[in-house]
Amino acid sequence: VQLQASGGGLVQAGGSLRLSCLASGLAFGFRSMAWYRQAPGKKRELVASITGSGNTYYTDSVKGRFTISRDNAKNTVYLQMNSLQPEDTAVYFCAAGWGRAPDDYWGQGTQVTVSS
Repeated sequence: VQLQASGGGLVQAGGSLRLSCLASGLAFGFRSMAWYRQAPGKKRELVASITGSGNTYYTDSVKGRFTISRDNAKNTVYLQMNSLQPEDTAVYFCAAGWGRAPDDYWGQGTQVTVSS
């Protein structure tokens, strides 16, 4: 199984980024997919997840700003991040598995830096 995350970068506060995660080697359509993030000195936290049937979950701090989606034909999960704030700065990881907090397989992480 491989998960290849991309789309991170440097953006000013209030800006937007879209992360992508291309999955291979698994039955993508059946799996829950998620985005986690880890800021320096902090624990990794679940940001958003989406089940195979399309049910979504968001941590409170990103509700209304981030949107997770998936394209099963492309084996890809996305995280659209709008109204970014400096506190969103972190390494973002995609993960695959089951349920609301899938964690069986992990991608390599992509850095998101939001400047004030």
